[in-house]
Amino acid sequence: MTTPPNDAGREPVPVRVVLPADPVLGQPQQEVLARLWARRQIENGWLYLVGLPSYRCDENGRVEAAEYRTWVRAPEHVRPVDGVDYDQVLTEKLKPSSQTAVREVLGARRPSGWAVQQLRDAPDPARSALHAPDCEEAPKDAPMLDLDHARDLAEKPTTRLCALCGCAQELTPLVEGFGRI
Repeated sequence: MTTPPNDAGREPVPVRVVLPADPVLGQPQQEVLARLWARRQIENGWLYLVGLPSYRCDENGRVEAAEYRTWVRAPEHVRPVDGVDYDQVLTEKLKPSSQTAVREVLGARRPSGWAVQQLRDAPDPARSALHAPDCEEAPKDAPMLDLDHARDLAEKPTTRLCALCGCAQELTPLVEGFGRI
């Protein structure tokens, strides 16, 4: 049995709970009238705290009516009762995620900017390479360039754009035009 939320001052409302079928015993799916105490939104749907009718023995051994409260998934195991207003039910909505769906799919955003690596062993001392800041090839102490400075440096024929970190894929369309993708 689960602990109910703070339901002081709130009356439960009727709801139908769908019980699973039992093919072993040959029992079909059934619906039971229960009491809805609360609703909770979760990542992939809703849970409803329902009170199912039950029985228990008191300390003297007498059988008395009771209620068994449990969370069930909605709408798979819950059906509304016609004419019942469910707006008064205690409802816990999911807090909006700080991550958008795009960020969830793409993962954490890489640091902004581009790092310049001076290629000292190149025949031309002005040769350099551009990297994303989190690239393994990028020098750790290199200053970060913003988009305009990175694009200006990328336009020079002595600059190589790193293909390992995605710098080449990001800056090439800006330098050569989007038709060259």
